[in-house]
Amino acid sequence: MMTRFGSRLFDHAFVRSGPIRWLVVGGALLIAAIAIGSVLMAQNFRERALRNSSRELENTVLLLAHHFDQQLQDFAVIQKDFVDHVRTTGIRTVEDYRKRLAGEDVHRMLRSKIEALPYIGGVNIIDAEGNLINSSTAWPAPKVNVADRAYFRTFKYDPYSPDVLIEPLHSRISGAWTVLIVRRIVGPNGEFLGVVGRGIEPANFEKFFASVVLGEGATISMLHRDGTLLARYPHSSELMGRNFKNGTSAQQRVFGLDHFAGRFMSPVDGEDRLISSRALPHFPILMMATTTRASALTDWREQIGILISVAASSALAIAGVLIAVVRKLLEQHRLSRERLTLEKQRLDRAVNNMTQGLLLFDAEQRLVVCNQRYLEMYGLSAEIVKPGSSFHDIIAHRKATGSFTGDIDDYVVRVLKGVHTRNSMVVDTSDGRSIHILNEPLTDGGWVATHEDITERRRIEERITHLAHYDALTDLPNRTMFHEHLREELAAVGSDEQIAVHYIDIDEFKGVNDALGHLVGDELLKSIAASLRRCAGPADFVARLGGDEFAIVQSAVTSLDQVNELVARVFAAIRAPFDCMGHHLTTDASIGIALAPEHGTALDQVLKNADMAMYAAKSAGRRTYRFFEPEMDAKIRESRQLESDLRHAIAQGRRDGGLEVYYQPCLSLKDDRITGCEALVRWRHPARGMVSPAEFIPIAEDTGLINEIGEWVLATACRDAANWPDDIRLAVNVSPVQFKSGTLALKIMAALAASNLPASRLELEITEAVLIRDDDTALAILHQLRAIGVRIALDDFGTGYSSLSYLHRFPFDKIKIDRCFVDDIGGPDGSASIVQAVVNLAAARRMTTTAEGVETEEQQRLLRALGCSEMQGYLFSAAKPADKVLELFALHRSRLAQRGGAKARRREAS
Repeated sequence: MMTRFGSRLFDHAFVRSGPIRWLVVGGALLIAAIAIGSVLMAQNFRERALRNSSRELENTVLLLAHHFDQQLQDFAVIQKDFVDHVRTTGIRTVEDYRKRLAGEDVHRMLRSKIEALPYIGGVNIIDAEGNLINSSTAWPAPKVNVADRAYFRTFKYDPYSPDVLIEPLHSRISGAWTVLIVRRIVGPNGEFLGVVGRGIEPANFEKFFASVVLGEGATISMLHRDGTLLARYPHSSELMGRNFKNGTSAQQRVFGLDHFAGRFMSPVDGEDRLISSRALPHFPILMMATTTRASALTDWREQIGILISVAASSALAIAGVLIAVVRKLLEQHRLSRERLTLEKQRLDRAVNNMTQGLLLFDAEQRLVVCNQRYLEMYGLSAEIVKPGSSFHDIIAHRKATGSFTGDIDDYVVRVLKGVHTRNSMVVDTSDGRSIHILNEPLTDGGWVATHEDITERRRIEERITHLAHYDALTDLPNRTMFHEHLREELAAVGSDEQIAVHYIDIDEFKGVNDALGHLVGDELLKSIAASLRRCAGPADFVARLGGDEFAIVQSAVTSLDQVNELVARVFAAIRAPFDCMGHHLTTDASIGIALAPEHGTALDQVLKNADMAMYAAKSAGRRTYRFFEPEMDAKIRESRQLESDLRHAIAQGRRDGGLEVYYQPCLSLKDDRITGCEALVRWRHPARGMVSPAEFIPIAEDTGLINEIGEWVLATACRDAANWPDDIRLAVNVSPVQFKSGTLALKIMAALAASNLPASRLELEITEAVLIRDDDTALAILHQLRAIGVRIALDDFGTGYSSLSYLHRFPFDKIKIDRCFVDDIGGPDGSASIVQAVVNLAAARRMTTTAEGVETEEQQRLLRALGCSEMQGYLFSAAKPADKVLELFALHRSRLAQRGGAKARRREAS
């Protein structure tokens, strides 16, 4: 029935209406375009699915290669450290190797190294006969012999083989396949002493593979570059140890390239697979990930189903729309009448529900339309204000009801004079409201008037305007209004007058916030603002610039006495105690003053000079004031120039730019041996000569350049210290700024690895400022460094705030006693008792102590008597360049040897 009706409908439309004919043709073309587009999209989706799957495989093997290369490098570091241990302990023969490395102390050392890297597993030590003599996992070590293993025979009988081998084999302990990573250990003359290695079961790798598995049909494998399968997920016992390099040429290409991506038939299951492989950068291992072509296209098949459904639905929808449109056109005449009636009803409802009052007048000034809102706004009667009423009668009715004040005739004339053009006005009613009236002319000579109550909007706008120019907390003018006022004052200043701009910074306000909270801090700021208002003169302008900074513009200044008097009133007001939420607080301020036009006529110049004067007051110890002086500007320019030169020096290269590393030795007070040297950076400026670290280090810390300088000093010092005697340690200072970078531990490990300096010979010196800023984060970094094996010293002890709590929370290796305690150690009321307390505290916590700034023999004698461990200062030696400090080592050892010989001869003579 519907089909026959539709057929007759379309026939009628084709006969009677040309536009409908074109509509049907266009619909048919659109359906054809949808079909063609669906086919093209299906092909595009298929290629995209294969590309995405291949990209996912590449990303997976890149992640796995990076992950396992890092893990194996970590173990390689432990192996190298163990080889260095063998060399430094003087092991020369096979018997000495077996005897000195089979003890429980070596077992504990291996365990301590592994504890820092828990994912590495156990470390085993094997002697030259293939016997397991020690292990990090068990004590005593089980009796195992590996002399028949291929890797052992390679190490023992082939001196030209690589020092590190990776080999899959069956473990004689667990009976399972194991990936063995071993390093050869040779004596000083090249003789084979043994092997240090670690066996990793494939399950350890496969467990990680499972966490990144790519879905059904995917595999992840680890293979040796020679083609041997080391680990695979999903696990397959029969494939372990099988060599896949002897397959097709495509398979052989995989093992010959560092990175491969492609597809071929799998030799394992015969499936058509996408494959991606990547070699580890530092080990002969390949990570390989594959997935079947069918799995890669799974999502594509779902997309094709959706695409077909959408295309079919779209075609049906278009056909349905065509039918509906034709039916709609045939019924248009009937619906148009209903629509007009509905629109009239809606218009009536809209007019009477407007938020504005609305009046429509014709050319004869007679009312045509009046909505209910207009009557409600003014309390008018609908019996009087009705269609046909004149504009004059309506205003007269408003006058009678009290909603209009003024002369009726004058108002009517004024409005009628302007209704021929669009105009608006705001009038105030007798009850305090503000009404916005908008008159819009019509083409027939009449007009539309809308009345809107904007009372609340005006209040909000006034409030917004106030907030834009006044501080919300103190209700003082803000920085924007301060700039506007000062700009006006500068433009109007008289020839015999000056303007004084006072920059006021509240001292130590942050301590109030930190100790008592922001609510108390806000109350203090409001109290200070009120005090500044009271002490300022009637013509003075007080503003809050933000935070704890205020400003006063003092106008019509004819003598400096006026300025000094205002400053005195400000200090008296600020220093008076304030009661803030039950807390009695006292505070102080640093004030900088710039005069205009004496110190500048431009706004920016005057503000900059006042700011410099304020910082000069803060630098002078706070709680004071300073007038701007030209020397302040020169000092800042000099500081900026020094910063620019320092950046240039770093950009040129540290040595070429004049940066050098000097070393100041540290002397044992027990036996006069040199125990270490502290690395100190020096800068040889091309024009100024040697620049004091006290000048450029603060600039480097403020600008962040200390990160680059510190990294260079660390690398240079480690490289120099590697040439020192093994019993002399290196101390390097670490700035708090370096701690904030988050990569300090990695940079230290890189410097140690590049220089081959043992971590135990490096000592990092930190100040309490590192811990005060973010002690939890800093302590976590310190524990990372301790895990590496680096020693940690607390510098400038006793000059901070919370030394004892930090000593309790972190076991420092050394405490450095500040030179301020050493300077007056010999006085009657000197610091000997303080030094003694520090020495006793350090001894109780198994720490050594180093006294800084020792310059006299009397200081040395007292420090030795008090039990101090070491000393550092000009009494023994100033800081020296790298070549000079080597000469100092040799000379000092020679003197100690002569002194020891003399003592021996005296004992023989007695």
